[in-house]
Amino acid sequence: MRIVTFLALLLGLLAATALEIPGHKTTYEVTAEGEGELVVTPKASVTVHATGIVAETGKKFWSTKDKGQRPFSYTAGVKAVIVGWDMGTLGMKVGEKRMLTIPADEGYGKRGFPAWGIPPDGTLNFEIEVLSIAPAKAKEDLR
Repeated sequence: MRIVTFLALLLGLLAATALEIPGHKTTYEVTAEGEGELVVTPKASVTVHATGIVAETGKKFWSTKDKGQRPFSYTAGVKAVIVGWDMGTLGMKVGEKRMLTIPADEGYGKRGFPAWGIPPDGTLNFEIEVLSIAPAKAKEDLR
């Protein structure tokens, strides 16, 4: 019984461990698995639900789920969003949810984003759920 309890605790800890992105300081945890074969790749058009929280204060600064808001669409890998978001969403599938932890240097940096209540050098937590992915078009498709 003790071994079973120990293994259950160990598996729980491993599941909750933040995954690192090679070459970046942003980390993520998969909180819900996605499905299908499409994944977020550079130049794919992606639509997500997202909620952003300042880690230091616990204050929500933005959510697509708030009244009057809509899902957010962007093109992956072309600097349309902050670096940590871009890197943290690569490889996600439709329906997948991740919790990203984005340090300031891969977020809004030394300036922060005062209009949203993000302080200078603020760490950000984003819960992101992929709603749809349209893969990047091949060059021959653009003719």
